[in-house]
Amino acid sequence: DGGSSSLPHISGGSERMRWFRPGVIAVGGLLFWLIAAGPLRPYRHALINRKPPQLILVLGGDVDREHIGVRLARDLSLPLIVSGGSNQEYAQWLLREAGIPLSQVQLDYRAKDTLGNFTSLVDELHLQGIQHVLLVTSEDHLPRSMAVGHVVAGSRGIRLTGIPVSCAENCQEEGWEKRIGDWLRAWAWVATGRDFKYWAQRHWSEGFSDESVGGGSFRQSSPALDPASY
Repeated sequence: DGGSSSLPHISGGSERMRWFRPGVIAVGGLLFWLIAAGPLRPYRHALINRKPPQLILVLGGDVDREHIGVRLARDLSLPLIVSGGSNQEYAQWLLREAGIPLSQVQLDYRAKDTLGNFTSLVDELHLQGIQHVLLVTSEDHLPRSMAVGHVVAGSRGIRLTGIPVSCAENCQEEGWEKRIGDWLRAWAWVATGRDFKYWAQRHWSEGFSDESVGGGSFRQSSPALDPASY
C-alpha cells in the first residue's frame, strides 16, 4: 500500500543523515585547524590585529607617493621604506628637505614589480616584529597592490592599511585580468616561495603582463596632489 512504498525513501534519508553529520563535523574541524593552528593562522592574526601602524611602505612608480610617504613618516615619526622608488639622489634630497634623518628611511631597489615590492621585504619585516604597515600607492594601483599585499603580508601575520594617493588625470585603470593574475602569483609564492610570472606570461599574457615597479610607468609629480589631505 501507500504507507509501505514510502519506507525505502525514509530509510534512504536516514542513511544520508548518518553520513552527513560526521562530514559536517570533519569539515568544521578542518576549518578550525586551518584558522586556529594551520596555514591560515597568520591571516587570522592579521585580520584581528589592532596594533597601531609601525611602518610606512611606499611603492615606487610615482614621485607623489614618495612625497606622501615622507610627510607621513615625518608627522607620525614612523620608519619609512620606499620600494623601487626614484633614484637615490632625488630620494635623499627629498628627505633632507623634509628634515627626516636617513637612519629613519630604507631605500630598497630589489623589487621589479608589485609582487616583488612585498616578497622582497616581508620576511625582513616579520623578523623585525612588524605587524601593521601603512601602504602608500596611487589610487589606481591600490586595489591590485592591496590584493597582492593581503596575501603575501598576511602570510606573515602583517596587517596592511592602504593610503591612496591621488593621480588625477594620470590615473590608468587596471583591468581585472591583471589583478587576478598578480593575486594568483601571490598565492603561488606563498605556497612555493617562487614567482611563476614568466611561465604564466607564456600561457596568459593579459593577466601577467610586464610592469614597472609599483604599477604602470614611472609618473612625475601631479599638480593636483594635496599632501595636506593625508
